[in-house]
Amino acid sequence: MATAEISASEVFKLRKQTGAGMMDCKKALMESNGDFDAAIDYLRKKGQKLADKRADRDATEGYAYAATKGNKAYISVLNCETDFVAKNEDFAKLTQSIAQVGIDNDVADLEALLAASMGDVTVKEKVVEQTGVVGEKLDLSFFAKVEGEKVYAYNHPGNQVVAIVAFNKECADDVAKDVAMQIAAMAPVSLNKEDCPQDVIEKELEIAKEQLKQEGKPEEMIEKIAQGKLGKFFKENTLLGQAFIKDGKKSVDQYLKEQDKELTVVAFKRFAMS
Repeated sequence: MATAEISASEVFKLRKQTGAGMMDCKKALMESNGDFDAAIDYLRKKGQKLADKRADRDATEGYAYAATKGNKAYISVLNCETDFVAKNEDFAKLTQSIAQVGIDNDVADLEALLAASMGDVTVKEKVVEQTGVVGEKLDLSFFAKVEGEKVYAYNHPGNQVVAIVAFNKECADDVAKDVAMQIAAMAPVSLNKEDCPQDVIEKELEIAKEQLKQEGKPEEMIEKIAQGKLGKFFKENTLLGQAFIKDGKKSVDQYLKEQDKELTVVAFKRFAMS
């Protein structure tokens, strides 16, 4: 059977739908004898083969994206293998389009995002498909959301560090941005000491006690001194207790209370590319 003639418009249409390169699209249409749906399947199979081949590769670079809709804020992260791909405009657009699926469907977690529909495929299938387009292992590795009366999303230039924050009531955008930037810059472990995970507390106490033993502190004093060190840890590493980056003489909590005595943070999430 003669090979069907492939027009430039058909190649462009396939590229627009799949994001694959022009030559890959032309080859897919030629291999599929001009059948558009078969060409899409061809490209997906190519992506799956490449995904299987590169499964043991490390995807430690990537693009993190934070956005808001209504009273909710979201973070999505798509990983790749190289910094070159992470900085590509098409890769940024892919990450943002996947994030938009999560936003539009208000998904609960990463598993739900992967299972969500993106056109006629799931997000998980789209990531595999795009592996064939990009030529590297891709991994949708992180998704989070927060909800409050006021939310803010901060994308640090380069999209390697992002933060989202939710407040108990409305506040000015510049105030919300200040707190989101604080989260991005200072990486707090929790909202306050009451919110700090127990395993983090136990680890800090263990480290403090071991240091004190090595310093030769009396055994009967170690517990008390360790608790003091834990208090310092809370002050330096919990969001509301931290010194405000724009004015180290006040805590973040004090800064918020200056704006509105009832204003506080109810939730936050941060992601930094390792």
